[in-house]
Amino acid sequence: MKLSHFFRILNTTIIIFIFFTFKIYAVENIDERVKNLTLELRCMTCQNQSIYDSDAEFSNDIKKIVKQKFEEGESEMEIKKFLVERYGEYILFRPLINYNNIFLWSFPFILLVFGLFFVIIKTKTNKV
Repeated sequence: MKLSHFFRILNTTIIIFIFFTFKIYAVENIDERVKNLTLELRCMTCQNQSIYDSDAEFSNDIKKIVKQKFEEGESEMEIKKFLVERYGEYILFRPLINYNNIFLWSFPFILLVFGLFFVIIKTKTNKV
């Protein structure tokens, strides 16, 4: 009888511990996600500083918006699209890959292919 009572108390304690651990982990997880996302966003008032590092009023507002969006269950990509629609693509340190800037992303590879082609042509003509 006493052993059964002990196991009930032990099980209740374990369940309460797990519940509070997950709740604390969830809050830390959201804060960590907010930090990671705001490090990728540019402050519009202090141009080349991330929103996470900036203390401007704009940055504080964006941090609140991002935290609210994460708490609502939105993904990182949805939040980025929302901010790009609202403030333009300049808010992102790394621009999105889309039709508007596909040339920007592909130009280094095109330049590399032309450079290798030029080097191969030059080495073949110098041998003859």
